[in-house]
This record gives sequence, structure tokens and C-alpha cells, in this order.
Amino acid sequence: MTHLADQIIMLLAVLLLVGVLSTKFSTRFGMPALVLFIAVGMVLSHFVYFNNASLTQIAGIFALVVILFEGGMQTSMKDIRPIMAPALSLATVGVLLTTAIVGVFAKFILGVPWAESLLFGAIVGSTDAAAVFSVLGGKNIDKRLTSTLEAESGSNDPMAVFLTVSLIEWIQHPDTAIWSLLLSFVWEMGIGLLLGIIIGKLAVYLINRINLDSTGLYPVMAIGFAVLTYGLTAMVHGSGLLAVYVIGLTLGNSELMYHRTIMNFNHGFAWMMQIAMFILLGLLVFPQELSNIAWDGLLLSVILMVIARPVGVFISLLFAKFSFREKTLISWAGLRGAVPIVLATYPLLAGLPQGRLFFNVVFFVVLTSAVIQGTTISPLASRLKLVGREEAGQPSLMELVALGKTDSEFNHIGIQPSMPIAGMQIAELGLPDDILFTAIIRDKNIVTPHGNTVIQAGDTVYVLSPKSKRDEMRAIFRSGKGKAAQAETT
Repeated sequence: MTHLADQIIMLLAVLLLVGVLSTKFSTRFGMPALVLFIAVGMVLSHFVYFNNASLTQIAGIFALVVILFEGGMQTSMKDIRPIMAPALSLATVGVLLTTAIVGVFAKFILGVPWAESLLFGAIVGSTDAAAVFSVLGGKNIDKRLTSTLEAESGSNDPMAVFLTVSLIEWIQHPDTAIWSLLLSFVWEMGIGLLLGIIIGKLAVYLINRINLDSTGLYPVMAIGFAVLTYGLTAMVHGSGLLAVYVIGLTLGNSELMYHRTIMNFNHGFAWMMQIAMFILLGLLVFPQELSNIAWDGLLLSVILMVIARPVGVFISLLFAKFSFREKTLISWAGLRGAVPIVLATYPLLAGLPQGRLFFNVVFFVVLTSAVIQGTTISPLASRLKLVGREEAGQPSLMELVALGKTDSEFNHIGIQPSMPIAGMQIAELGLPDDILFTAIIRDKNIVTPHGNTVIQAGDTVYVLSPKSKRDEMRAIFRSGKGKAAQAETT
């Protein structure tokens, strides 16, 4: 048993490392990383038999909670407020039109009853924020367009979930009244929005006032609130995904203690969950079954990309102030990703006769959408002249260092009584011009460093220095003298 556990742990380590390294290739080829994660899962399916749709659905929903929460925290209300109306129109009218158009074609291509064909349309009705922005991230696309796509991706998932669950219920219980489904929709969206805001405000209040022993616990606390929000909202039959996105918006746009720490943790955790989710989804697919539906899947994918999505976008943005070129890019940027594949597990678990067929076709549609659209979005944006000039605003020094986009770095070093630097004034050290003491933490207080500031044992000194001078910087703490001071002594 221990040997098996060791093998599983080794396999998980390999999967994480392969997933992380594969992002370098996805960036180079301009396609979403999900394609490579799924490919890893499909390759593994030749060696590992995995057919647990229930576990995959649970893992997928948890991953979506983390991804949507991180997306909400990164979204600026200042940016999305002007485009809220068109984004909501895309998330509702756009999804409904996409569902209807794809459903009509699926009826004749897949040869399934009307209710099942509309179910297929609902499953592929929503876009994937992670896939879209992994492709657009390197381009300076007009901010209004990226904000619209961001808000749409965060708010159209609940609509697709509602349509999928409602249609499955309608298939299993044909006597279900349409008006009850409409009331259910209003309740789900309303309660999701309300609980997202309420729990978000509560989370901000507690995070800002509670005094935890470690700063590393604050991101865990934030994720805990996100999962709690989903769970409570789902228990009262609200839209848990909408609530999670809203709590992310609330936290991300509030004055929040350890905001940067929470953001960095969420970003890494969201990537890890994406890797795990897509590999699991790849494992659930049997490649030999995809060959049987390849032509049907390709035809439906093309219909989705060049007919259903554009019609949905142009009609839902009929009264919005977007140009034809901008609507064209929004249409083509509607990549499918995690949500359609996770939703495709619903018919499987519901025991519908077409469940396996739908999962395979949806999987094929998502894969082709990511490969075809993902590799062509950036060239299309350039061709449509929607790639603007670099913004005048520059990121702050802290952001540059945190993102690794500068040759400098921050270090914090604890001062031990045995260090020669203890008891010396900063001016006595002969620091080079490019090595700067930025702050000193002393007895839980921040001391602003000056030339006459005496460094004491027990202090934590924060130092900004070039990466190339890391060894020289540390030598100063060991010897108590910079090179200039050493030269004067000799």
C-alpha cells in the first residue's frame, strides 16, 4: 500500500511539473495551456484507467470556484462599470442565442431529440476566461474589449449552468412548467448576487481586523470564504459560481490587508487547479471514441465559431457602442474551456442515454476551439488594428519586482547578535549606490532607514539590490562593510 502511495505521489509531482513547463510551449505557439494539459491527460489514459465522472465533476467545480474567485479579484470595477450592460447582454442573450442555434444544428447532426439537442447547445454556451486571457495577455488589446470579455466570462458561466441543469430536469420530468424554471432562474441569479456581496463584505471586514500569526494564512482564509460562498449559495439553490465571482470582485476592489499576498497565492493556486482539472478531464476521455465523432464534432465546432457565437454577439450588442471590427474580435475571442467540459459530466451522471456522446463531442468542440481560435486571436486583433499603443501608466516598483520583470530584487535579512553589522550606523557600511535599505522591522514597528540609523540585533532589514549583486549584498551583512568601505580601510 505504501509503495502504491509513493507511486501516486511521484505521478502527481510529474504531472504538476509537466503542466507548468508546458505553459512555456503554449505561450510560444499562442494557444491556451489547457490544450497541453488535456493532451497530458489523454496520453496518461493509455496507462491509467479512469472513468469516475463524479470525482471529475467535484474536482472541476472546485477548480472553477478557485479560477472564478481569482478572476473576480483581478477585475477592476472601474474598468467593467462602463461595459456592464453589454457584458450582461452577452452573458444572457448571447448565451441563449448560442444555445438555440447550436441546438438546432445538433438536432440534425447528432440525430437526437429536440430537448437533448438544446441541452448540448447549453453545455457549450459559455466562454472560458482563463483560456481567453492566457492568449490575449501578451497583447495590448483595447481595454474596453478585454474588460467586456472578462466580465462576460465571469458572468455567463452561471447562465450556462442554469440552462444545463434546467434542461436535464425537463428531459427527466417533461411535465415541468416553464414558468417555474423562469422563477428558478431569477432566484438563482438574485441570491447568488446577494450572498456574494454580503459574504464579500464580511470577508473584507474580518481579514482587515483579525490578527493571524502568519501572513500566509490570509490567502487561505480568503479561499475559505470563496468556497464557503459557493457552498452556502448552492445549499439555498442559488448560483454558486456567480456568488464566487461577485465575492472576488468585492475583495479585489476593497481596501484589503495583504492584498498582494492574497493575489499571488490565488494566481498560483488557480494555475494548479487548472492543471489538475484539465488532466483529469483528459483522463476521462478515451481517444479511440473521439475518432467516431470527429466529423460531427468538427462540424459543430465550426458552426459554433462562425455562426452561433457571431450571431449571438452581434444581436446582443445591437445597441452597444462597439464597431464592426470590435464585435468581430469579441465573436472570435469566445473560446470554450473548462465550464463546457465540466457541464458535459452532468448528463453522464444523470444517466441520460446520450451522456457519453455529448461528453465526447463537447470535448472535441472545446479542443478545436482552443487550438483554432486560440492560435488566431492575436493575429486577428493585429489585423483588425485593435492592438493599441502601450499605456502611459507604468507598473509600480513593487509589482515589477514581484512579477520578476526587473533586474532588481527585494530581500529581507534578520540581524543576529553575532553579525558585525549589529550596532553599526547605516552610513558606516559604505553601501554601493545601487544597494538600498528600504525598511527596518523592529519590535513589530517599521523604522525608516537613514544614514544615522543604528541597526540592532533582532531587526529585519529589507534591501533592494540588483540580482547580480546578491552575493555582495549578503557579504555586507557578514562583514559589516561594503566594497567602498573595505577599499578605504585597506
